[in-house]
Amino acid sequence: MSSMPFDPTRPLRRPETVKVWDILVRVFHWSFAACFAGAWLTADSERFRDIHVFLGYTMLGLVAFRLLWGVVGPRHARFSSFVRGPAAVARYLRSLFTGRPEHHLGHNPAGAIAIVLLLALAALAGASGWAAYNDLGGEWLEESHEFLASAMLAVVAAHLAGVAVASWMHRENLVGAMLTGRKDAPQHRT
Repeated sequence: MSSMPFDPTRPLRRPETVKVWDILVRVFHWSFAACFAGAWLTADSERFRDIHVFLGYTMLGLVAFRLLWGVVGPRHARFSSFVRGPAAVARYLRSLFTGRPEHHLGHNPAGAIAIVLLLALAALAGASGWAAYNDLGGEWLEESHEFLASAMLAVVAAHLAGVAVASWMHRENLVGAMLTGRKDAPQHRT
């Protein structure tokens, strides 16, 4: 119970938020996730092969866009704002065990690893899928394509676990932030 009585004339105050991820980053994120899920689900079906191929080509286009946007996009979209070296990643991961995790307004260093791995794996899986679809390499190419897709699924699982852990430890809704593009302003964080 609050010690202050409810006053209907006083407006409710919400924590101040700041814009972090622009609409193009968010549309890319959810489109990439949907394409991967769809491609994964249609991978073993001859009936849905054309859909699988379409989703793979779409992912390649999304990767090309994200690479460009990672260079010329706004601050939190740029790779230079969140891709850090191994020392920063290790420091961030260590901070998770101290009870005082490092906070990053945009992507954290561990999230950056997931982003880079997902983009690289999607590009390699897309290229190997294209080559296999065009019968350019035989069985080994199809197996490579499947291995890359499985590796991507493992990174997706790690990414989802990382989002859950970071949301809990930082007391913020990262899924909501990736939908709205906004996070609580640093001065309003508890």
